[in-house]
Amino acid sequence: MQQLQILYPVFAMAALTFGITIALGKLRVRAVRQDGLKPSYFKYNQGGMPPEYLLRVEQHYNNLYETPVLFYTICLIGFLTVGADPLTVGLAWLYVASRIVHAYIHISTNKLLQRRRIFIVSVVILLSLWLTVLSRIVL
Repeated sequence: MQQLQILYPVFAMAALTFGITIALGKLRVRAVRQDGLKPSYFKYNQGGMPPEYLLRVEQHYNNLYETPVLFYTICLIGFLTVGADPLTVGLAWLYVASRIVHAYIHISTNKLLQRRRIFIVSVVILLSLWLTVLSRIVL
């Protein structure tokens, strides 16, 4: 059962992604209904100027399909090969927490320096997770 512990952060990361997906859908409807964005804009993402709140969430949604893919991959590799020890699971949860903070900053205040710092922290955690799983496999 301990091996399953590495999957819980994966489910949490997926929940964050689905939450942002739902928020994005609602904000797109809001942009059309309240802010006058033409629905045809979404055909090619051109032909209008979407509100800033929508651009931030769209950009963050895209971010969730960049480095988090490496997170999903290493968790699966870890699950299939070396299982889940407390360090690996802890790093996975730290990564998810850092991505939640990143999402909050990006979608709310969007302060670039804060966003950059937490992004760097998340990448360092992710690299640590990769190196930890690799060392477990090699040793």
